[in-house]
Amino acid sequence: MDTANQLASAGTFQVLKLPLGFIRVLEWLFSIFAFATCGGYTGQLRVSVDCMEKASSNLSIGIDFGYPFRLHQVSFEAPMCEAMRRERVFLTGDYSSSAEFFVTIAVFAFLYSLMAAIIYIFFLNKYRENSRAPLIDFVVTVVFSFLWLVSSSAWAKALSDVKVATDPDEVQLLISACKDQTNTCGSLHGPRWSGLNTSVVFGFLNFVLWAGNIWFVFKETGWHKGASRFAAGVSEKQGGTFSQQSYNQGSFDQSGSYNTQGNMGQPSEYSQVGGPTSYPSQMQHHIGVLFVKREFVSPYCLQVAAPATNAWDCFLCHRQTDE
Repeated sequence: MDTANQLASAGTFQVLKLPLGFIRVLEWLFSIFAFATCGGYTGQLRVSVDCMEKASSNLSIGIDFGYPFRLHQVSFEAPMCEAMRRERVFLTGDYSSSAEFFVTIAVFAFLYSLMAAIIYIFFLNKYRENSRAPLIDFVVTVVFSFLWLVSSSAWAKALSDVKVATDPDEVQLLISACKDQTNTCGSLHGPRWSGLNTSVVFGFLNFVLWAGNIWFVFKETGWHKGASRFAAGVSEKQGGTFSQQSYNQGSFDQSGSYNTQGNMGQPSEYSQVGGPTSYPSQMQHHIGVLFVKREFVSPYCLQVAAPATNAWDCFLCHRQTDE
């Protein structure tokens, strides 16, 4: 109990609430279901052969098969309906490659997701500090996503072929006595496929989980962090450029001027006479932008100040005119 408490205190189980850790746990759990439902399957079908000679009949022939579905190695004895003779009949097909490939991917996915979950819980800081660990995790996640898709598709196709090869009606065609119209053959029951159908469903669910986890693992890599920093730098640069342009246009624009013909105009109460053209000129005159009411400026000042290059000259002209 003390050891469990120490492990719990040392681990960061909060990561299991994040998509990165929570999906890893689901991957670990679903991979168990995938290889357990496929690798632990055993099925049976039963057929009957009723000969004209009742003594040779066998009304219950059991045929057992299972993982890895090498059906060509599965055999059973059937009566030949000729003087108590019997024959050994083999099923057809070998689907072990697809089944074993599916189970192998499920086992390796189980081991990797378990190892990744342990690293997330107990070594999350070291995982994020090391740039290579998230990159390896990302590559492995992409590879497993592809392998889950391929293995699940291959196993789904192989399962459909297994169902055909173990169909009691198809098995009867392999028995020589059933080819004689004088004998009667029938099927008692076929295999149950619920377990294998579930394995295919779990296979594609694992593909969805691993493919969906690619994004959350990618966010831990240096590629995503570098792209985020680059995007943030570009945004700050654009924002700084926009602010500088707005400041220059608002502080040093010299669009305002007086009408030299004496018509004052009435677009606004105040008009910008002029402003410093540069920062040194602003420091030289010790002023910013000077606004003067137009109705208080005499026509003489306007004629004199028309060629003025800054607001300070016009202001001096205004003072002299008033005096």
